[in-house]
Amino acid sequence: MSRWQVDLYRRPLRTPSGLDLWELVICDPEDHFYYTTFCPEPLVSSAWVATEFNSCGQPLPERVQVFRPQSLGLVEGACQQLNIPLEPTRRTAALKHYLCQRAQEYPSLKTYTGEAYDPLAIEQPPPLPLPDDIWGESWQFAAIAPPDLQQLMQYPLRILALEMEMLPESLGLAADTLIPGIILYGGRKSLKLARWFQEQVPYRLEFVPGQPCGVLLHSGLRDRWVFLTFQDSEIAQAGDVFRDRLQKSQGLHFLLIQPTPRDTTYTALWLLQPLE
Repeated sequence: MSRWQVDLYRRPLRTPSGLDLWELVICDPEDHFYYTTFCPEPLVSSAWVATEFNSCGQPLPERVQVFRPQSLGLVEGACQQLNIPLEPTRRTAALKHYLCQRAQEYPSLKTYTGEAYDPLAIEQPPPLPLPDDIWGESWQFAAIAPPDLQQLMQYPLRILALEMEMLPESLGLAADTLIPGIILYGGRKSLKLARWFQEQVPYRLEFVPGQPCGVLLHSGLRDRWVFLTFQDSEIAQAGDVFRDRLQKSQGLHFLLIQPTPRDTTYTALWLLQPLE
């Protein structure tokens, strides 16, 4: 399936008359195609984006990916006009790499304002507590070796979410590498919990030491949820081990939902690997 990764946002550039400049960037990671164009802020619209999609010299893709929340509405409007599915996702490595390269070129442009600029910065709202009814019966830090993970993925999971490049063999992980994760035991609510997490589009789990310790769930384009908090010192040590194992697994980790520890059935599995 052909895909474009697209960004549209204000840059540290202005027209001679003082209007902020926005830049549209189109990246096709498979064909190594890049297209950029500028537009004064008052003229930026979904119709303008749709016109540029048609004018960039490439066939329209089967899917468009966007990582920046501020780009979402305008690009979505253009995609609707052109009947192209839109996928909000943080996993746009090729585009983000190109944006960092572009940012190094701005100071050489006559329109450069000199203001501080981070091409990937996204303002994050404070973490939210999980909804009251979104919690299971218990949970634990866990780890699994690649062969056991492969076997787990053969079970009839109701939800299995991953990218092929996240698979241990794609990352070149050794068979004895322990991939860290969290197991949530949902009891009779397992499927309900799994569907809620699926709607949030999990991106990564972050262990945060402190008083109390906690785990944040990063999801969607910029959402964060207080997955859990605890003060138990043994669990905190397990959290440190979780974080250490992330270094050895190239950031690969998992979230697994199953009814109980005694069950031989599993409800949902997410493989997670942040790109930042």
